[in-house]
Amino acid sequence: MIQLPQKVAVGSAHGKLILVGEHAVVYDRPAIAIPFPLIKVKATIQEIYGSIRIESEFFHGPIHSLPEKLQGIAICILETLTALNKPRTGLLIRLRSTIPLGRGLGSSAAIAIALVRSLYTFYGGEVRQTELMALVHLAELHAHGNPSGIDMAAVSSECPILFQKGKSPNPLQIGAPLHLVVADSGRIGDTHAAVTSVRERYILNPARIQASLDRIGWIAKDSRAALSLGNMELLGKLLNFAQDELIELGVSDKGINKLIDVARKAGAMGAKLTGGGRGGCVLAIASSQAHSKVLANAFLKVGALQTWNFSLEGMR
Repeated sequence: MIQLPQKVAVGSAHGKLILVGEHAVVYDRPAIAIPFPLIKVKATIQEIYGSIRIESEFFHGPIHSLPEKLQGIAICILETLTALNKPRTGLLIRLRSTIPLGRGLGSSAAIAIALVRSLYTFYGGEVRQTELMALVHLAELHAHGNPSGIDMAAVSSECPILFQKGKSPNPLQIGAPLHLVVADSGRIGDTHAAVTSVRERYILNPARIQASLDRIGWIAKDSRAALSLGNMELLGKLLNFAQDELIELGVSDKGINKLIDVARKAGAMGAKLTGGGRGGCVLAIASSQAHSKVLANAFLKVGALQTWNFSLEGMR
């Protein structure tokens, strides 16, 4: 393999957190998602002779040898080249990510966005948001089957958003610092099983599940107001209510519930799972940056694989 190092381009994207509204967003209720700036993906494009090759921690080799579960990446790359009217050859694509896979933190959407951005940069173009979302949607279809679109909207946004299927995301204002702690349970979330569980419960008892989904939608709207006012105590209570509904939907589990219970006992204003559930991550609202460290230590003591803490403020 001969490399032509004179031409290189880079694209990147950050992770995301769903503050409130997971699962209900699939059923057309509103949800709030926020950027997770501490975890990122970087895609680097370089000219080479021969076929397109991928270098990453999860795969090394030609694009046509990508395993089935990673075909969304191949689709995203090839369709982007088609959109750019460029040949499907002669590229070395390096992917570097600090977003844990399968934790509900937007890894697949972030990888796709970083790829599209890097390819457009490589060929001297600027991708419009509508083009970006259309190309990333192709990858998300393969990764998630019937995605709501919240992941790709959130990982491409620099501010919190209110998201609802079929509508343009609305940027949200934060009226006071929001101190968040995220804990990785160490278990890959089983999104497929969680989504299936909600669907099965919906079929068996539509009135009950419809009511639960409605309550999550109302919680999301009230959470938007609490964020805007900077009332983090109210926001924490709303997140606790949302977690109750996620338990009702059958998408939480003992491991997640344990982490949430520990956070609340350590003084979290609110705590809930984030993402698909059945593993993955939880988030908690701390009262200050100092309190964030207390919550992080509490998570680690009961077996969390890793934690992150950061603050959002003054965003729109």
